[in-house]
Amino acid sequence: MDKKRIGSLEVSALGLGCMGMTGFYGTADREECKRVIQTAFEKGISLFDTADNYGFDENEVLLGEAIAPFRNEISIATKVGVVRSKENPSTVSINGKPEYIKSQCLVSLKRLGVSTIDLYYLHHLDPHIPIEETMYAMAELVAEGKIRYIGLGEVGTENIRRAHKIHPITAIQAEYSLFFREPEKRLVPLCKELGIGLVACAPLCRGLLTGAITSFYALQSNDFRRFFPRFSESNLPHNLQLVEHLRKIAKAKPCSLAQLALGWLASQSPHIMPIVGTTKLSHLIEDLSAVRFSESEIHDINAVVDQGSIHGDRLPEAAQPLYHTD
Repeated sequence: MDKKRIGSLEVSALGLGCMGMTGFYGTADREECKRVIQTAFEKGISLFDTADNYGFDENEVLLGEAIAPFRNEISIATKVGVVRSKENPSTVSINGKPEYIKSQCLVSLKRLGVSTIDLYYLHHLDPHIPIEETMYAMAELVAEGKIRYIGLGEVGTENIRRAHKIHPITAIQAEYSLFFREPEKRLVPLCKELGIGLVACAPLCRGLLTGAITSFYALQSNDFRRFFPRFSESNLPHNLQLVEHLRKIAKAKPCSLAQLALGWLASQSPHIMPIVGTTKLSHLIEDLSAVRFSESEIHDINAVVDQGSIHGDRLPEAAQPLYHTD
């Protein structure tokens, strides 16, 4: 697999996101997920992404167990700042206090079974803590050798500038796909200006750009996409029409819908790295097959989306205050 540089970190051109392996998208088979992680490594993926709140403590533990045999050959990214509990999983709070950041890093190191985290993200901005205070704590973790590089979630461009003055930011992780292009306005230019890599999460629009979702009722009862406006009973039929138009372009290439979406994203900038999430080996193999598009093909793909914009916000209303794309 091709290599890509995000900030100062050289990794594979595609990363694997592990969020769905412990909930969110319904029930997943733990052993199958381990095989996905191990196969991803065998196929050349070298960046594996998790967070301390995914599956509560389980996601980091799962990833740590799976990558143990080849830990020194890959990079691990995890996140801090989102606080959830098994007792009340629907309640979410944000904690960017320096003492919390530092103590939680030790927890993540233990769960992952590693001595150093390669890329440590502030998952979301704590509105009550100046980002400088959080960054000083993360910079201390770098100095102590507990983490190598610092990343930020969607915290807004002004906060990125403020944080970057305290310590160089290696990567910004933000949603970016054919169906969500808001980062192109301010975030992508800022990353280019400051030499920061953009890690694009949800590049397949949480599965919508795979063609596998056919109706609202096809989603499992514990699938969190049931609460996302784009997947609602009223919006999903329109959005699936757009998917069908894109499927025709993919068929003519020929490639799969997922390959089309990832190929489109790869064409936007050499400094953008998508991370895909899957719990199935077959989907992983499909995503790993890189497809390149000509300028005229990119134009045709853009025309489909431009002619009929997607219906529904990308996030539930309750989650929107956590994300900043300004």
